[in-house]
Amino acid sequence: MRLDQAGAQMILLAASASAQQRSAPSAIAIVDPAGDLLAFQRMDGVRPASVDLAIGKARTAARLQRPTSEIEDTVNESRTAFVTADVMALRGGVPIRVNGEVVGAIGVAGLSKETDTEIASTAASALGPSPQ
Repeated sequence: MRLDQAGAQMILLAASASAQQRSAPSAIAIVDPAGDLLAFQRMDGVRPASVDLAIGKARTAARLQRPTSEIEDTVNESRTAFVTADVMALRGGVPIRVNGEVVGAIGVAGLSKETDTEIASTAASALGPSPQ
């Protein structure tokens, strides 16, 4: 199973709708399992730095096959060496799973870490229910 362009666009649309619902302008990145960009949107009103943050969050979630919230928690729990590993240790990156397999990831950067995570989690499930 792989994430194709149609699936990436479906996830992007779900994330955009979720961000609009929350009045949270965001940069949204969808990547394949290797972390290569498949789809991207920068909503009006989002800060310029959010572009790189969204892509970095998605790339990290895909390559490590876990949410970036776990990486941020690991760093906060004194595992600071993680920050030298060229990973984005900020909430808002979530793997996209189909039948339990990571087929890509989404990264969201915009309003706040909580909102970024909510948007990413909602959109990551847009392809349907999947066991973690």
